[in-house]
Amino acid sequence: MPTAVIAGGSVAGLASAMALSGIGYRVLVLERAPKPPQWSIAEATSWWKRPTVPQGLHSHTLTSLGVQVLRERAPQVLAAARVAGAPTLDLTDALPASSTHRAPEPGDHELVALGCRRSSLELILHRAVSDLPGVTIRHDTTVDGIELDRPAQRVRAVATGGGERIPADIVVDATGRRALSHTWLRNAGIPLAADRTSPAGLTGYSRFYRLKSSTLPGLINRGNAVGDIFSHYAGVLHPGDNDIFSIALATLPGDRALHGLRTRAGFTAAALATPGLAPWLEGGVSAPISPVSAITSPPNAFWGTASTQQSPVAGLFPVGDAACITNPLFGRGMSLALEHAFRLADLLAGRPDVDIAQRKAVARMTQQLFLPWYEQSAASDRLRIARWRAAVDGTPAPAPVRTQDGPPGFDEVAAAARSDGTVWRGLTRILMTLSTPADVFGDDTFLARVRQAGPPAPARPEEPGRDELVRRVMAAEGILV
Repeated sequence: MPTAVIAGGSVAGLASAMALSGIGYRVLVLERAPKPPQWSIAEATSWWKRPTVPQGLHSHTLTSLGVQVLRERAPQVLAAARVAGAPTLDLTDALPASSTHRAPEPGDHELVALGCRRSSLELILHRAVSDLPGVTIRHDTTVDGIELDRPAQRVRAVATGGGERIPADIVVDATGRRALSHTWLRNAGIPLAADRTSPAGLTGYSRFYRLKSSTLPGLINRGNAVGDIFSHYAGVLHPGDNDIFSIALATLPGDRALHGLRTRAGFTAAALATPGLAPWLEGGVSAPISPVSAITSPPNAFWGTASTQQSPVAGLFPVGDAACITNPLFGRGMSLALEHAFRLADLLAGRPDVDIAQRKAVARMTQQLFLPWYEQSAASDRLRIARWRAAVDGTPAPAPVRTQDGPPGFDEVAAAARSDGTVWRGLTRILMTLSTPADVFGDDTFLARVRQAGPPAPARPEEPGRDELVRRVMAAEGILV
């Protein structure tokens, strides 16, 4: 039986363990955090401290791609999430009432998201993986390096922080944004391929709330979320498990005028001013259950170590964020990690020989999966950063640049989607990570409908202006809520 050591026991690492176990690997997961509590999901989530996963304190969503992976590859995990109080969200409920083509269409069954906090999904995955034969999860353990068979450029073992040598046929880097395979390869004397990076331009603030009844207080206008990415900030609410929801606000890094979003009062003032969110925060509807957590997102990155340009080391495979990071505003990280883990296992099952050819095939698969999302995120972020910067500086917002024969911009598509159900479905498939922008925008029928769409009706609710939002936050700052 071949052996795999997985460095990192979060979503990507646990999914990799499940996928590799399914093709006959004996798996050891090494996770630096302590073991989670063995209570109910609702109780354990509140007490499981993850200083090694700071993003775990923030809003997350599982897009349709992630639901599809669980439905097809790990139905027991999806079932456990439902039992734990995570609702499935039918995105077609958000089809604009005035749009054409509202009747059910093929593919609509795929437009489903899962309302589940990241910590809850991790706990469910952790328990499912712990029950698998041939899988061991060891906590409070780090991987400090890899041992290579030099003539073959192949992984032979990992070295732990405690000085232990653990033999392995393959090693999976699931260390997330730290992407420790960079360090392992550098220390082993292997040249590193160049990374592709682009600014995310985002500081996020999150807070969690519990509904006081099971009745939703307002429309979920995005199917899996309430709110939007506006002209100078973002404000989005995500339904979660156990009648808990999260609100995420986002600004440019270093936006001192909105520094008060770190305070409970400033955060609440901005949330109340955000279209669609106020009904969820009214007295008697919900109560906050967490402080405000702040985080600055790392750049969008497709790591060179995961690319076809990397000098290959047989048996070493970065997965999830250790291969590629995209802006969390799009909510794709967990879904892409799940998809990547099972695609990796499929490829290894079809090419079981651990050699350079196998490693190159994995790199090609990884680029095919991630690059479209990296490029879309990087392009969207460049335009959004320019718009938000103009709002902060009080200068005119840049207009999208498009040639007559070029693909439409997301603003144009979003406007058409408010009056055309076919366009709405195409846009939603992109936002839910089911279809790449190239797949959707390469459809002549879709493009024709975008160009033919009439004026959108109704327009989305008016956002607060920059000066108004700053005024509200500053007026509230320092007042405890």
